[in-house]
Amino acid sequence: MNIVQRETFGEIEAFQLGFGPFGRPLMSVYMYWLDGHLIDTGQRNMRQAVMGLLAARKVEGVLLTHHHEDHSGNAAAIRRVHGAGVTGHPQTCRLMESGFSIRPYQFYVWGKADRTEVVPFNRFYEAGRFRFKPIHTPGHSSDHTVYLEESRGWLFSGDLYLGDKIKYFRADEQLAEQIDSLKKVLRFDFDSMLCAHRPCLQNGKMRLQSKLSFLEDFFGNVLAMKQKGYSERAIIRKLSSGQDRLVKWVTLGNASFANMVRSAMKPAQA
Repeated sequence: MNIVQRETFGEIEAFQLGFGPFGRPLMSVYMYWLDGHLIDTGQRNMRQAVMGLLAARKVEGVLLTHHHEDHSGNAAAIRRVHGAGVTGHPQTCRLMESGFSIRPYQFYVWGKADRTEVVPFNRFYEAGRFRFKPIHTPGHSSDHTVYLEESRGWLFSGDLYLGDKIKYFRADEQLAEQIDSLKKVLRFDFDSMLCAHRPCLQNGKMRLQSKLSFLEDFFGNVLAMKQKGYSERAIIRKLSSGQDRLVKWVTLGNASFANMVRSAMKPAQA
């Protein structure tokens, strides 16, 4: 069962894309359209739907929040068919041009992004009537970047948010970096947060503050237990609610609650 749903958020057109060959999608992805420009491109497994949605449109540019395959999956096809330039963080450029490996579950759920040329952004990205300020926010990935439309109070947050309370991390996510990135973004003024998976049209800044508070509390709890002599395994067992069982099984452990604990312990182990 695939999901293709068009939504309008004022001046923003959003497309919700979900891929589920044997039932409802595990997670859908949002692709945003503003004055001929796209922010992220959805997953390759939804390429036919994406290209159909864009067939009658003039795509002038694509802005990527990061290289992950559910965000960059159709960048190459859009660039090839529409001649649109693709822009992103310098590390996004390198990863998209050289290609990057993905795990079997990622291939099954999202599909693999093709290599394509990506140019690094300048201080601002001009998109028709809109101007976006790139803010580098590593933690979820090393190249992760959010885009702020200051005059309208919009934050296109990629995967910086995802939810107030996070239940698991990928093995390559960095908790301390995420905390620093959240603090950086919260210095700016915005209300609407256009998350790539869960848009919040109001009180977006409050939602990010809630996530920051949760991660800081979690970080503090893990380090306090570490200082008391708890082992990594004991901390995981003590704090885990077991809500990550399905995702841990599907990803063969690449995404798990245990990875959150390990990431929190890294500064203490350094």
